Amino acid sequence: MAKQAPQSDPAQDAPRVGEPQHAAAGLPAIGHSLRMAGEQMGARRTLSTLLKVNQPDGFDCPGCAWPEPGKTHTAEFCENGAKAVAEEATERRITAEFFAAHPVAELAERSGYWLGQQGRLTEPMLLDEGASHYVPVSWDRAFAIVADELTALDTPDGAAFYTSGRTSNEAAFAYQLFARQLGTNNLPDCSNMCHESSGSALVETLGVGKGSVSLKDLYQADLIIVAGQNPGTNHPRMLSALERAKRAGAKIVSVNPLPEAGLERFKNPQNARGLVGHGTKLTDLFLQIRLGGDLALFRALNQLILQAEDGVDRAFIDEHCLGFEEFAAEAGSTDREAVLAATGLPYEQIEELARLVLASDKIIVCWAMGLTQHKHAVPTIREVVNFLLLRGNVGRPGAGVCPVRGHSNVQGDRTMGIFERPSAAFLDALAKEFDFEPPREHGYDSVDTIRAMRDGKVKVFFAMGGNFVAATPDTEVTEAAMRRCRLTVHVSTKLNRSHVITGARALILPTLGRTDKDRTAKGDQFVSVEDSMGMVHSSRGGLRPPSRELLSEVAIVCRLARASLGPENTVPWEEFADSYDSIRDRIARVVPGFEDFNTKVRKPGGFALPHGPRDSRTFPTATGKANFTVNPLTAPEVPAGRLLLQTLRSHDQYNTTIYGLDDRYRGITGGRRVVLVNPADAAELGLAEDSYVDLVSEWRDGVERRAPHFKVVHYPVARGGAAAYYPETNVLVPLDSTADVSNTPTSKAVVVRFEADSGV
Repeated sequence: MAKQAPQSDPAQDAPRVGEPQHAAAGLPAIGHSLRMAGEQMGARRTLSTLLKVNQPDGFDCPGCAWPEPGKTHTAEFCENGAKAVAEEATERRITAEFFAAHPVAELAERSGYWLGQQGRLTEPMLLDEGASHYVPVSWDRAFAIVADELTALDTPDGAAFYTSGRTSNEAAFAYQLFARQLGTNNLPDCSNMCHESSGSALVETLGVGKGSVSLKDLYQADLIIVAGQNPGTNHPRMLSALERAKRAGAKIVSVNPLPEAGLERFKNPQNARGLVGHGTKLTDLFLQIRLGGDLALFRALNQLILQAEDGVDRAFIDEHCLGFEEFAAEAGSTDREAVLAATGLPYEQIEELARLVLASDKIIVCWAMGLTQHKHAVPTIREVVNFLLLRGNVGRPGAGVCPVRGHSNVQGDRTMGIFERPSAAFLDALAKEFDFEPPREHGYDSVDTIRAMRDGKVKVFFAMGGNFVAATPDTEVTEAAMRRCRLTVHVSTKLNRSHVITGARALILPTLGRTDKDRTAKGDQFVSVEDSMGMVHSSRGGLRPPSRELLSEVAIVCRLARASLGPENTVPWEEFADSYDSIRDRIARVVPGFEDFNTKVRKPGGFALPHGPRDSRTFPTATGKANFTVNPLTAPEVPAGRLLLQTLRSHDQYNTTIYGLDDRYRGITGGRRVVLVNPADAAELGLAEDSYVDLVSEWRDGVERRAPHFKVVHYPVARGGAAAYYPETNVLVPLDSTADVSNTPTSKAVVVRFEADSGV
């Protein structure tokens, strides 16, 4: 029997601190997964549901976007995947009685953890202007409210349509079509805050803003560099792929300011060696780099490759690349002292890595937020591409770029047109298929949407999933901006903080989850998703929905579109809502690579999208070649008496969803308000272990941004840096502190000072 939701909100500011672990998964992961799943779903539901995760006839995990292997295991899920499924398939329910008992002002005082633990939403709810409580509302009335607000706008650009990475391809395509039929490209999404820097750099250098490798490539690689990523917590199934690569002979190098248990040793819970043995040592070389030092590291590597005899693949460069001479002149002049200052690494370690590089024919670089959320993130990733191009490691089996995306289908949503800066080719295809002229002016990304709400330009905010308030930077500014809206709408499966920070009016529209059966007048439906490596496959939920009142994301979009655009609009919204095949037929005619979509997606394992650089060494860049770039060496500057803070996840969370209050691998239990500081830095700053401090960020605008009451934990962080969990520390990230080119918040580079605990 599933346990009831907690009535009290547990304290999160009194964590217990033990020793960090040096291996990930194993028996504890199984035990923790089953315990948490049992609490949410009960024993029988746990077994039947988890055995359908990531299976060809089942549903795609609502957690990360790591791809499925060609032959799936019976238990094709990880610990955090099990937590994600349990959160969605929970037997806990939120009804109208819950909202009647809790005014919005009270809910706003609760933690995100407590809100998420209350269960699945079961019916549409309305917070009217001046009201204190959400009350039930019919679907027709809810759609009419949104339609009235949209049609009353002076311009369609007064609305913003946000998308979370869990939205299916079919819902995302319908959603962007609705926004563009309305007349706006204001389609911010979670990619803006995470991998936008990757896309910006890769489109410029290779012509495709996605990774170029498959799982098979990982298994064939000679050398895999994992930079700025913690797969043990954020993409645990990646550890199985790294283990297989290691057993095939690959060397693995980890580049990270923190030692991460998963990259040290992996105890695979799918085999006896992982359950009762020592597991597999993954990392051959660990480079504990300073925050923001990755550009300098790859510049130094490129200099060493240029200096080595036969270090450069001249045939590949001469045939496929442009800009080599300018790049080589810049890289060749790299100053060693500047590299040492930026990276904090002994130069001997960089030389050791260079020797591994020169001994390897097939190299893959994997990265995540540790590279993308810096001011110089785009130049850093361009330098990573330079590194791979130098030795021809693009378009070769076992080699390439591997940006590891977070949320399931975040990449697919972008493929479907969820982008504030769509290409002319995409808009032309959309116009031809649906016989209308879509808007051409670029829209707002996530950061610009906050600015536009703050400035009164965006008056209607509509979110397809996600937790925008908790996920975005500068929390106080974001919350104030949201409150300036006329209407805020959230399509959600569960309650979160964005539902209690509202505009003058607010709607919560409950939707089906990945685990739920989706049945329309035309029968059972399925959706599709794209994983982090460009594979598209189907997803079919099988559980009875938590309420008869729930609609699918597709149905919500289509009914809203009809209500807003009127009966004369020629898009067959009703047909789309009844048959997702009809949406896929349109996608097939608009989006390259989806030809014969309905046939290909029904094949077990799905299909791979085309990728010119990978498939044929053709590069659809502005020059028609792979572009070397010149990236001046830069790194964050930190004043004396300050540290550079990075925000990160605990092991009991996925993005803004908090599953529990433990971070098992880092030795933190029972709380989240901790700041990890190197003991030497702590000694210099007078930060005693177990003391409590306020974190205060420093930014050129002079505004004080404070996160109070954090416990100091002495931890082996790279010197000069510190780490703490988000969303608690998002308040410290200035809205205007963003990456050049991509406008991604610099959540891995926040200058902070420490003050005595204010007791707030």
